Amino acid sequence: MGKENSIVSLDIGTTKIAVIISELQESGEPKIVGIGTSRSEGLKRGVVVNLEKTVESIAQAVEDAELMAGVKVHSVFAGIAGDHIRSINSRGVIAISRSGNEIVPSDVERVINAARTVALPMDREIIHVLPQEYTVDDQSGIKDPVGMSGARLEAEVHIVTGAVTSAQNIYRSVKKAGLEVCDFVLQPLASSYALLSPDEEELGVALIDLGGGTTDVAIFHDGSIRHTAVIGVGGKNVTNDIAIGLRTPVEQAEEIKKSYGCALSTLVDSDEMINVPGVAGREAKEISRSVLAAIIEPRAEEILSLVLREMKKTNYSDLLGTGVVLTGGGSLMEGMVELAEQIFDMPAKKGIPQGFTGLVEVASTPIHSTGVGLILYGLEQLKDEKSKRGSKQKGWFYRMKNLFSQYF
Repeated sequence: MGKENSIVSLDIGTTKIAVIISELQESGEPKIVGIGTSRSEGLKRGVVVNLEKTVESIAQAVEDAELMAGVKVHSVFAGIAGDHIRSINSRGVIAISRSGNEIVPSDVERVINAARTVALPMDREIIHVLPQEYTVDDQSGIKDPVGMSGARLEAEVHIVTGAVTSAQNIYRSVKKAGLEVCDFVLQPLASSYALLSPDEEELGVALIDLGGGTTDVAIFHDGSIRHTAVIGVGGKNVTNDIAIGLRTPVEQAEEIKKSYGCALSTLVDSDEMINVPGVAGREAKEISRSVLAAIIEPRAEEILSLVLREMKKTNYSDLLGTGVVLTGGGSLMEGMVELAEQIFDMPAKKGIPQGFTGLVEVASTPIHSTGVGLILYGLEQLKDEKSKRGSKQKGWFYRMKNLFSQYF
């Protein structure tokens, strides 16, 4: 963060790094005053593969955001993703033995600690422990058991884990760029703060973030997060397919994808022609846009089919009353929403971040869903820093911070 009333987010993606600076208004709503983006160098599928290039990309995005906002950034809420992310659901049980059997906050903390006691390999660490619901004796579906009476308290939680070394390298990159980290947040969880309404989370929804290197999935039902997953395929795979299929440089393939790409060939007019630059000085050529769509559609269908397979591993694939919400850069492609409706056989829509003022026109795009979501997540933490949820989610980060302090 910069000034006392500001919150800054850092979205570290495979294709881009974005920094968003916001100031808190008297109404409590964040006002976005600066946005900086840079091409992401040094990451592959959300994992750092070149530390120095990653640091340079972060520093460039921070500098651009600072120039726009006119403030200095010192600390950030940073997103974390990558195909090293894994999640499980767990349950904890404790007895309430005090007089009157009244449940107090320390009991909730104890039962969550019991639920998070799971066997993990040495190279993995818990990132989030997200409470789903509580059961007091035989009464289930309770969101907040504090103040109730019971002899037995159960908690169902969603545990997100990541590879220690992958998280460690992201942390080092941010530190080397001269920034403190307020907290690390799983990116699809952060995006949900900016995209999903309470009704959607209650009735059931799947949030699908179509990024450059990975596709992130988060399933919500009964007001709680139920499943998260990261699939190691994304928009870069589509770009590579175009580059190979049209025999054009990757940079040109990316521009062609953004300008003319369509994920559903039936939406394309076969008479529409596009210009394709040649490789290594070869002459440019014209092709039908339907040829481009025929290259893109199989890969887009593969990505969404992998998401569907992931969803069917859970008990919630048939309980998504409001369907799916697509976000991320991949959701901007024409035909992606229509293809998703066909693949999932349920309603689909493009998710646009909300809940802020300021640079609305610039930030109201699926590309900045995670960045805006990190701002809103940070706002919730600032409003109630000592809350149980905040302390539980921050526990992993502070352990990591202590572990890595010797390097800095």
